[in-house]
Amino acid sequence: MRAIIVANGELIKPETYLVELKQSDITIAADGGIQHCRTLGLEPCVVIGDLDSTTIEDQQAIKDNEMIQLIVYPRDKDQTDLELALQYAKKIGVTEVFLIGLLGGRIDQTIANILLLTREEWSDIDMILLNGHETAHLMRENRSLTLNGKIGDIVSLIPLSPNVYVTKTHGLRWQLNDAEMFFGTTLGISNEMINEYCHIHIGVGNLMVVHTKVP
Repeated sequence: MRAIIVANGELIKPETYLVELKQSDITIAADGGIQHCRTLGLEPCVVIGDLDSTTIEDQQAIKDNEMIQLIVYPRDKDQTDLELALQYAKKIGVTEVFLIGLLGGRIDQTIANILLLTREEWSDIDMILLNGHETAHLMRENRSLTLNGKIGDIVSLIPLSPNVYVTKTHGLRWQLNDAEMFFGTTLGISNEMINEYCHIHIGVGNLMVVHTKVP
């Protein structure tokens, strides 16, 4: 099952990923993400969080819509609204998630949102972050990824675990084969596609692959 999780960060060029939005089975709004849903023309199936980022009008509209499930948590809680949304997605058997509105605004929340995706408890969920012309895929150990694009597109490989072992890449200007990468390295930043697709396989670790489509 494929889900969209809409958080309350910045919404960048949503017209660039309308196709992905139409391919999902369920939409989950993390608190103030309900406002982005309205902008995107999406009706969430679930709104989850402490509602501190929603207006009184938002809350009333949710309550008036019998098709929306509202799950309210106290403001004094141990998880962010995004974490609650991911927990809900795992509970209902989601296997692939498009994530929107994770970036922008406060630095602490942006960093926490990205690192949250690496948690082992949802290792069986494919995570895809949509941000305008950028798409980020979280790869886990023994996984392969093929990106379709065009020559000149930027592809960055960013380790999100202490060590990442890249078995092989294909279709990139600077190939990484049998390469060991460590958390904090900039080795994989700003590579380029030399074909209309590229392929990446890793053996160990968590790797964020960011595909930036050039005009």
